[in-house]
Amino acid sequence: MSSTSAASTPTSRALILEEFGTLPRLVERAVPEPQPGHTLVRMKAATVAHLDLNVLDGQFGILPDLPSVPGTQGSGIVLASGTHPEGALVRVRGEGLGLSRAGAWAEHVLVPDSAVEVMPEGTDPALACIYFSPVGTAWASVHPIAQVRPGERVMVTGASGAVGATAVQLAARAGAEVVGVVGRPAKLPHVPDAAKAVLAADLSEESIGGKVDVLIDTVGGTILRNALALVRPRGRAALVGYTAGRELTLDLADFFLADVSLLPVNMISRGKEVAAEVVRLLPDLSSGELTLPYERYGIDRLEDAVGRLRTGEAVGKVVLDLG
Repeated sequence: MSSTSAASTPTSRALILEEFGTLPRLVERAVPEPQPGHTLVRMKAATVAHLDLNVLDGQFGILPDLPSVPGTQGSGIVLASGTHPEGALVRVRGEGLGLSRAGAWAEHVLVPDSAVEVMPEGTDPALACIYFSPVGTAWASVHPIAQVRPGERVMVTGASGAVGATAVQLAARAGAEVVGVVGRPAKLPHVPDAAKAVLAADLSEESIGGKVDVLIDTVGGTILRNALALVRPRGRAALVGYTAGRELTLDLADFFLADVSLLPVNMISRGKEVAAEVVRLLPDLSSGELTLPYERYGIDRLEDAVGRLRTGEAVGKVVLDLG
């Protein structure tokens, strides 16, 4: 933290969005003053997610009044709070963070107490701010939704991404034989060792060794369409995402004949349901027994972080290091 010479007002760095369709500008600003009902956090890490890009572009249903600090999720150390212990590592999210109020892309943030969750001691701050959504989504996909059983064959698309890589590992833990599909040759080495890695362009019954019982699709688009043809009759397909395309056109006659159940993964409705399971997996993530891929960038490298996310080159989650 630095201070202005005139008034000795503590300052720190923040990324300020001044116009939609542009990147935020890195500036020095006054550290927010503590307020009742709020927690002042010295941020250590923040996610750069597709939701954040939609906000930057002015393409989300809830947008902040400008200028504003973006960033819908992060983690850091409590400096002042009437509710949460000072010095604790916390995750901050919700309550309009980065949407209707200033967000997490700053070295200091002031958030409502209800937007703060204390993390277990020793958790990596980067892991603390990124783990819940991908791990919760992967857990829900593998267990309550697709109900993967020992001995089944499971195909996961987007298998080098945060959700996909976690789903690969959880399906293997459940006793399944796993095939991991990626869209780019450069991502083949990033598929977890628990899966056979296959390029989407080479996807066929021969390349994956026969049809699968379960598909966990994280990308949508033509990859989903091609992968569905490789699910056996009475198999299940858990549909997670649509970064490769939002539309799926089905010939109903063929769909009935294929007899594959399409199961949407809606984490808005399932978040509370899986929360306890996700927290139980945090020690495995911290120890490395389960791995969650992510890339880390300094606050002055936002352009690189956004570029990697926009082009699809990023492996896993993208994190701003604010520590």
